[in-house]
Amino acid sequence: MAEIQRKFQELILYLAELSEADPRFGKTKLNKLLFYIDFRAYEAFGRSVSGEAYQKLSYGPAPVRLLPAVEPLLLAGSAAWAERDYYGKPLQKLVALRSPDLKLFGPEEIDLIQRVVRELWELNGSEVSDLSHRFPGWQAAAEREVIPYATVFIDEPRPLTEDEIAWAHQEYEAFRAELQGSR
Repeated sequence: MAEIQRKFQELILYLAELSEADPRFGKTKLNKLLFYIDFRAYEAFGRSVSGEAYQKLSYGPAPVRLLPAVEPLLLAGSAAWAERDYYGKPLQKLVALRSPDLKLFGPEEIDLIQRVVRELWELNGSEVSDLSHRFPGWQAAAEREVIPYATVFIDEPRPLTEDEIAWAHQEYEAFRAELQGSR
């Protein structure tokens, strides 16, 4: 398995482990935690934690390859989906059945992951989704279009200019090329 995919899977397991006691943690919140971790890492370190691309969906940003990353975890018995009740509504919660391999992460990444989980702890899926809709990169992207990481540097929620969108796409392509070279 490619090291970058393994790191993404271990990040997913780590979030499931950290969020075990969070009654609001479900699929939507998992997607948004991954998004915020990766985009904040890109802003702070110039690279994401997982190396994953994120697309615009109606409920907010989501990793393009979340399901292909989770499926092997389920098949290996490393994780399972559990249905929980959240105020009378079903909530699909990913449960870690083994500890994640944290050796794949640097200390600055672990700190960032834990900080994002703490910051979003009190929000439910709808609230964290609404929050993500304020992100300029999500606003500028078309449905199912990849959100360029470089849009994290646009600090005011407003429509992006064509030049800003072109610049963000150039930055994203350079990032993906660099990532492909490290695989």
